Amino acid sequence: MNPGGRGLTARQQQVLDELGLVRWLPRSGQAPHAIPAGETGLPDGAAWTELAREAASCTGCPLHASRTQVVFGTGDRAARWMVIGEAPGADEDAQGEPFVGRAGRLLNEMLRSLGLTREQVYIANILKCRPPGNRDPQPDEVSACASLLARQLDLVRPGVILCVGRIAAQSLLATTAPLASLRGRVHALPGNRIPVVVTYHPAYLLRSPLQKRKAWEDLRLAQATLDGVAADQ
Repeated sequence: MNPGGRGLTARQQQVLDELGLVRWLPRSGQAPHAIPAGETGLPDGAAWTELAREAASCTGCPLHASRTQVVFGTGDRAARWMVIGEAPGADEDAQGEPFVGRAGRLLNEMLRSLGLTREQVYIANILKCRPPGNRDPQPDEVSACASLLARQLDLVRPGVILCVGRIAAQSLLATTAPLASLRGRVHALPGNRIPVVVTYHPAYLLRSPLQKRKAWEDLRLAQATLDGVAADQ
């Protein structure tokens, strides 16, 4: 499948070969924003500065006491793609950036298979602080961080959200459904029209490489969804 009618670059094909995935290239072009800007009362730059300052000083849940630093988010603040994961791990807590280490490198490869760089998407987590021992987030922790993520979404205004991992998907979509039933279809983020596509967490793919083909199908669905948003505008 080649919606844009273009061939892959040598680097893109190399990435797909490394992932063991089939060849596919998305259409070029950027879609208009799918949802309107929020009423923050501040220019976007000032709103981002204020939000980052608020996150850095947050004491809304007990995780603030054990964090090295807040892992706020990174990437293009006007991106069409937003990637949302679960919570920072040890590497992220140390570096202050989401998706670093081996899982981060695999996420980068997944994005590059679509012709995207890490700098062209916006990456954030449900939680901004690392849970001790990388345990699952607790409901009160998710609730404490919910307004920060909601405001990031409001500022980025992505055309599609790629939600990676069961816990992130269940938290974002307010469901207890297993990841297997959430994959393969497009969800609407509760409260607005942003489409959400669910896939496996890169850390899981490192442990279960045979699932990479399914992850590639999820990436294709997300790209097709974004293309559809563009076509509908």
